Amino acid sequence: MKTPAELHQFRRLLLDWFDAHARDLPWRRTDDPYAIWVSEIMLQQTRVNAVLDHYARFLSRFPTIAALAMAEEPEVLAVWSGLGYYRRARMLHKAAKAVVNDLGGKLPETADLLRRLPGIGEYTKAAIASIAFSEPIAAVDGNVERVVMRLTGSEATNGSQDRAVRETAQALLDQNRPGDFNQAMMELGATLCLPKNPLCLECPVQGLCRTRGEHPTVKRPKMRSKAIYFAFIERKKRKNSSEILLEQRPHDASLMAGMWELPHLDPTKADPNRLLLSLRHSITTTNYQVSILRFAPEEEASLPEHNARKWIKADEVQQLPLTGLARKALKRLHLLPGNTSTILPVKAPAATRGLLFPNNSVAE
Repeated sequence: MKTPAELHQFRRLLLDWFDAHARDLPWRRTDDPYAIWVSEIMLQQTRVNAVLDHYARFLSRFPTIAALAMAEEPEVLAVWSGLGYYRRARMLHKAAKAVVNDLGGKLPETADLLRRLPGIGEYTKAAIASIAFSEPIAAVDGNVERVVMRLTGSEATNGSQDRAVRETAQALLDQNRPGDFNQAMMELGATLCLPKNPLCLECPVQGLCRTRGEHPTVKRPKMRSKAIYFAFIERKKRKNSSEILLEQRPHDASLMAGMWELPHLDPTKADPNRLLLSLRHSITTTNYQVSILRFAPEEEASLPEHNARKWIKADEVQQLPLTGLARKALKRLHLLPGNTSTILPVKAPAATRGLLFPNNSVAE
């Protein structure tokens, strides 16, 4: 697409398709820059379906920048809990404080000024500026990168072609509807121009594409597998009331600092006969095989020492900033608020114990 006529045709076809087929998403029903900002932060490295409930809950609790800025960090993390990548929540909270304290409570309206806020990078500044303020700047995420590289027939990249992709995306951009165009490019990549088995016959611009078929555009890091072990201890206080033993990650931890989770176990003391629950959990490039073992309340002293371990009332667990894994496990165990059912020990079938306890390996 080099001629003005081809560019005009591409923009028209893409925007006509978007107008007719765009998914009905809550952040597309608002022109509030704050709500758009929150959605873009949540959507970083996260699927749309995973964001929907968290987005509604977050805006219900923090409907304005001022409300977010005045909140305490643990409360922000608790509302964010389950969405993962908690640094995003911390940076969003920090940026809200900067907007309120230094900018009169008004979000900057240009990409360059937005870039100065914590947690806002190249893609996010362009997405917010174009969607909320109609600045004609291309927003390039993973979906847009894939669309651009397939349109141009570019080979797989390890990042060296980022600048070329951004320049191409900027050349394609519709100057009159930059926000809609950026969303249309993302929508195309998310729904039709898929990493595997792209739906080329349904693509509105397939006649202008040089690829037309599955074509790898980005080299992804290989996933590694590790096993990790946790203890589950519940003690009954009175009828329909119980407490769960949790521990807090160090505040200087490189991942999920200050978040709450089930107590870690020494893998050498992981008895398969105590197995209560096993599940899988993925974080960035690691797939974790998680084993949760049942311990009695009087066995608390046998757990590895930890300075920040507390008994938490079952109906107050939801208020804590839980790690995504802890939230997933407690949901599987039916022990989040509103459910006090008793969990019975489960003995691992002999045929599966080698899979649940592979060579006593543990995640770092």
